[in-house]
Amino acid sequence: FKQFSFPGGIPSHVSPETPGSIHEGGELGYSLSHAFGAAFDNPELLVACVVGDGEAETGALATSWHSNKFLNPVHDGAVLPILHLNGYKIAGPTVLARIPRDELDALFRGYGYIPYFVEGDDPAEMHQLMAATLDVIVADIRSIQGDARAKGFSGRPRWPMIILRSPKGWTGPKTVDGKPTEGTFRSHQVPMSEMSNPGHLELLENWMRSYRPDELFDAAGKLRSELAAMSPKGERRMSANPHANGGLLLRDLDLPDFADYAVKVAMPGVVSAEATRVQGQFVRDVMKLNPSNFRVFSPDETTSNRWGALFEVTNRCSTAEIVPLDDHVAPDGRVMEMLSEHQCEGWLEGYLLTGRHGFFPCYEAFVHIVDSMFNQHAKWLEVTRRIPWRRPIASLNYLLTSHVWRQDNNGFTHQDPGFIDLVVNKKAEVIRVYLPPDANTLLSVTDHCLRSRSYVNVVIAGKQPAPQWLDMETAIKHCT
Repeated sequence: FKQFSFPGGIPSHVSPETPGSIHEGGELGYSLSHAFGAAFDNPELLVACVVGDGEAETGALATSWHSNKFLNPVHDGAVLPILHLNGYKIAGPTVLARIPRDELDALFRGYGYIPYFVEGDDPAEMHQLMAATLDVIVADIRSIQGDARAKGFSGRPRWPMIILRSPKGWTGPKTVDGKPTEGTFRSHQVPMSEMSNPGHLELLENWMRSYRPDELFDAAGKLRSELAAMSPKGERRMSANPHANGGLLLRDLDLPDFADYAVKVAMPGVVSAEATRVQGQFVRDVMKLNPSNFRVFSPDETTSNRWGALFEVTNRCSTAEIVPLDDHVAPDGRVMEMLSEHQCEGWLEGYLLTGRHGFFPCYEAFVHIVDSMFNQHAKWLEVTRRIPWRRPIASLNYLLTSHVWRQDNNGFTHQDPGFIDLVVNKKAEVIRVYLPPDANTLLSVTDHCLRSRSYVNVVIAGKQPAPQWLDMETAIKHCT
């Protein structure tokens, strides 16, 4: 147990070194979007996602409740959100813990969920209440999926969720220095800090002994063998779940020959073409050849960035209401559009970390919204390269277009090439930046990025008509 939260051991927060994890527990806001990304195209997977009431206050998390409008019970798995209300952040109350129960219930019913409340402070009673609630919910989820898979998609289900209310610092010291601790903000992380105070040391010892460690660990500090034997076997253990080590499940994409999409260039600078439109034709056929492990995630910019060819083989995904005037919108669409860069990034990260492939086209000036998400994913990749049991995953691929050099019409607000600055601060073992000057070099780069593993690839290319410089043979040599 001394490995835990100890220098050289396993960090106190979820991290790459923690078997069974895909989500680095640093910045808050992305747990639910990662959970839905893991569930897409994973029909047998049920993702239980605990959302703290502090994290629930972030913009990214608040947005991600709407992921249920994109989950198709026919071919996707399910996500069970568990909103944990313990009432406090580091020093202040949380928003969702301080609204009336009927208002909280109405909020999540408005989001399209059926909330189940699990509330109390007696551990034995709460264990039984949670177990009974999970039995009901899992049966409900299996019923939704079974009906959809037998009869086809007929409408967006109202998925269940749990609202869990328990005291902050539950089972910790009731008071410290005469002040209430359990059930208050004072229990956040370490409720007593001055170990030079002999009363605190005694309080700490009594608290730790209340968990009866002598019944759990042997004299050497290892989990007792009879308790270890109670764990599920093989991949049923949380730590060995292959979905949390996505490289174990990764299959190479079936890729067409990118040279087949070449723009004919007899002489440099004479022919004009839209590079990303040509690229979109290649990506269209990647989508066609890989109908269950490749998706495109974009904040409403797929057509604008000239990838409209995708809609020849798939649609925008929505399990919400679809009206006759909609253009290429369907419940089984594989283009995931939501006007939230946070959401698109989070979905894609969850999809990649569980062994699939994807692309994120975005306006260059607006991709800054996910700067810190990029940072976390890049750090994850950097650490996993040094962990031999972490298998390589598909690279995170960005296409940034509508770029600074062609945004005079939109003005200064749409001009910002600064994402490159952020990316190249990372080590070259993790990141790659590509600036293909024309369509044929862009095709070569795209094929290369889709074959790569465990990188963040940033491809910056123009979408407007522009001179073409290199024929395909020369483009391949140039890129090489």
